[in-house]
Amino acid sequence: MSGTVLAFLCTLICVSWSKKLVDASPPNIIILLMDDMGWGDLGVLGQPSKETPNLDAMAAQGMLLPNFYTANPLCSPSRAALLTGRLPVRNGFYTTNGHARNAYTPQEIVGGISRDEILLPQMLKKKGYISKIVGKWHLGHRAQYLPLKNGFDEWFGAPNCHFGPYNNSGRPNIPVYNNSEMVGRYYEEFKIDRKTGESNLTQIYLQEGLDFIRRQSLARQAFFLYWAADATHAPVYASRRFLGKSRRGRYGDAVMELDYSLGRILSTLRSLAIENSTFVFFTSDNGAALTSGPNESGSNGPFLCGKETTYEGGMREPAIAWWPGRIAAGTVNFQLSNVMDLYTTSLSLAGISPPDDRALDGLDLTPVLLNSSQALQNRPIFYYRGNQLMALRLGQYKAHYWTWTNSLDEFKKGVNFCPGQEVPGVTTHEQKEHTMQPLIFHLGRDPGEKFPLSVLSEEYQDALSRISPVVERHKKTLVAGIPQLNMCDLAVMNWAPAGCEKLGKCLDVPKSSPWKCEWPH
Repeated sequence: MSGTVLAFLCTLICVSWSKKLVDASPPNIIILLMDDMGWGDLGVLGQPSKETPNLDAMAAQGMLLPNFYTANPLCSPSRAALLTGRLPVRNGFYTTNGHARNAYTPQEIVGGISRDEILLPQMLKKKGYISKIVGKWHLGHRAQYLPLKNGFDEWFGAPNCHFGPYNNSGRPNIPVYNNSEMVGRYYEEFKIDRKTGESNLTQIYLQEGLDFIRRQSLARQAFFLYWAADATHAPVYASRRFLGKSRRGRYGDAVMELDYSLGRILSTLRSLAIENSTFVFFTSDNGAALTSGPNESGSNGPFLCGKETTYEGGMREPAIAWWPGRIAAGTVNFQLSNVMDLYTTSLSLAGISPPDDRALDGLDLTPVLLNSSQALQNRPIFYYRGNQLMALRLGQYKAHYWTWTNSLDEFKKGVNFCPGQEVPGVTTHEQKEHTMQPLIFHLGRDPGEKFPLSVLSEEYQDALSRISPVVERHKKTLVAGIPQLNMCDLAVMNWAPAGCEKLGKCLDVPKSSPWKCEWPH
């Protein structure tokens, strides 16, 4: 054998072996979670202003998932579901203070993420991942519940929403942390101007994320970045460069800055030549908050209602998966999928077996993402408020077992208001039970949930016959976790954020609430 042929064979073997090593290496994982961003806020999903060029390009280079859902129409429960792979009713992020009550604000959180839960960064440590969260945590504000106690190695951001909690004087007490050290507050050191909406916080979050990516790339270290910016949560904010630039007002300014930031993250991956070894997923925690008003809320596209509701506008989210060389560019997949799937999918990509000592609600989407198959098409989507199963989707059909509206008759007639949200001249809301005869919609023909099927029709009976066993099986096997979001007497709680003494930023405790404390275990 000639030296040239031998050299060629050696090169071929080395290239093949190198490729196997690359394929065997776990990818970096980046989850980009927006706050109250609606399905209809992306140009690729029909937003007329077309002000998301980077997200639209991300979809063109990856996979768009139009049937992607959150696990709850509110911030805290949906984030708990993402990081545990479990419905909030299982992991404890719900309330028993009232029927189907959407408890979620920091004032209502007695506890935090349970120590019994195993979060995604804790699992990824098994393969040596370094993990960082940038932005909003919202899984408990007291020291024992913060990110570094739950598997994350680094954190820059806030433990809760930037509109609360408030002290007795009405001033927001929102700490910002760099790892375990409090470094300031939103409305003081980090200069969120509630009148103009100007703040550089998104730019700070962007730089934190980019610095983390560069450091791990230089060290050739597998990493998990959970980038959870909150600029589109009312009161919305943007830096001076973007203020007044959108056709959509201040909310649009925030979307434009987030789109720019996500573009910077993807371009940095390319500049570091690690785009082919990095799985990136973009989505939102829940639908656009329509109650925030026209200048501070997004668009849920063709879907009914928004945040806080279990109609499509509250729980169907924009979603894009991006991984050059692994996820086929320009694909659209209509697989029914859920934010909890990111837990199981990330573990699968990392080569880690999921926990076998608990029920997981997330499914492995790698066959869908990497092979564009729809092998999981028949999986159900559960819609919860609190600990109440409100609705279920199976295939194209969605059955509502509970709705809330001022008048079900008016709702059926298409009156132009969102059930469960404020209506001028009406002060009370009615919860309506449909247990025996649920409202069923065909979401393919009727994505806006305007025309319920006739209960006398053959189509209704056929859909119900397939949905009912799924609901019965789910309820029979469900083991609810201990509620973490029950209202409590706030005066007895320790509200002082860790490290506030050093900065002299410990504000007064909030006023008492009428609720009796029900301390979680």
